[in-house]
Parts: sequence; structure tokens; C-alpha cells
Amino acid sequence: GSKECCFDLDFSFNGLVIDLNALFKGRLCCFPKDPLDDVETWSESVDKVLGCKAGQIAFREFLKSEYSEENILFWLACEEYKKIKTVPEMISSANRIYSEFVQTEAPRQINIDCTTRENITKNISQPTLTAFDTAQKLIYSLMARDCYPRFLKSDIYQGLLRKAESR
Repeated sequence: GSKECCFDLDFSFNGLVIDLNALFKGRLCCFPKDPLDDVETWSESVDKVLGCKAGQIAFREFLKSEYSEENILFWLACEEYKKIKTVPEMISSANRIYSEFVQTEAPRQINIDCTTRENITKNISQPTLTAFDTAQKLIYSLMARDCYPRFLKSDIYQGLLRKAESR
């Protein structure tokens, strides 16, 4: 058993070739099992998608096609942020998230209401581990309500599903 990734993940769909090796860009080696194992469960809830690495990658690819990739990137950044153990790390990470996603004119500005944005801005100099919770919940519900149903109908998901079922 060599460590070589041996997933054959190219398939053609309506003349559109979805190359999953490119989609998962060499990240397959970090999967303990075949990344297609959970594909069927993704239709149960957005949590199932966000709860596994392959789901995150596929959903991110879909959001990129809709020009709303900042949503999942922000959500993932918040998940990492909440695991931080030291204050200096928390401060630098909070500021990075703030400047990338939250502040007005941020390069990947997320779509949140101005009150939530103002509250984060007001507290950014002394951030807590819950600093982004409200914004994260808003973005989560936006993804769940809005993007997730479209993801399930998308070529990306449908193609992965067929690929998983045909194994």
C-alpha cells in the first residue's frame, strides 16, 4: 500500500468535465477515507456539508461559482477563531477576520446588518471568543436558507452524488 492517492475523480456531465482531483487539489491525501463516502448524507442538512472536509471543499467551489465564497471562508475562519487559547493570538486573529470580512470595503465583505457590523467594530480592540458569533449565525442562516438548496441542485453536487452512487 503506497501513500499514493488513487481516487479516480474525473467525470463528464453535460459536456462539462468536473475534475474532482482539481476540485480537491491534492487535498485528498488528507482524507482518512474516500471523500465521496459522505456525499449522500449532504442532502440531509447544511451541517452535514460543513461538518466534513470534502463537503466544505465542494460547497466552497459552488459558492465560488456564485461569487459568494466569502460566506464559507468567514464561517470557517470563525470556527477556527473559537478554538484559540491565547489572548495575543485572539487579538491578531480577530483583527485579521475583521479586516478581511467585516469592515466596510473589506476585500471579502460579508453581508451583515449594520448593527452587527458596528458592534464588532466597537469591540474589536478588546475581542472575546464570542466576538463574531452573531455575524457567524447570520452568515450560517444565509448559507442554509439561500445557498444550500441551490448547492443541492448544482452540477457540482449532482455530479458528486452520481459518482458516489456509481462506485
